[in-house]
Amino acid sequence: QVQLVESGGGLVQAGGSLRLSCAASGNIFNMNIMAWYRQGAGKQRESVAFISSGGITNYTESVKGRFTISRDNAKNTVYLQMNSLKPEDTAVYYCALRQGLGMRHYWGQGTQVTVSS
Repeated sequence: QVQLVESGGGLVQAGGSLRLSCAASGNIFNMNIMAWYRQGAGKQRESVAFISSGGITNYTESVKGRFTISRDNAKNTVYLQMNSLKPEDTAVYYCALRQGLGMRHYWGQGTQVTVSS
């Protein structure tokens, strides 16, 4: 089994920064993808960014140039550095790990990010 624990959410003013962390434990494969998703109030969950175990990254258009995803494979930890935050970034942010046959999703419990205007 896999467990994911997020930290780093909070309240910040527009233009500010936050750094999210997510530590994975359990049966972690060497090849996997770690990702961040978010879900705003009344909205569907959307992908924010992902990073492969080899370091390949991808971002949703709305966060390009503002957010940076990174990972420490030795610690099985993924980070999301969020700069120039906007009120529309307000959401619950979820960490995910995908691995194995069918690239199954494992989810963290979520951390709230609130950006005030």
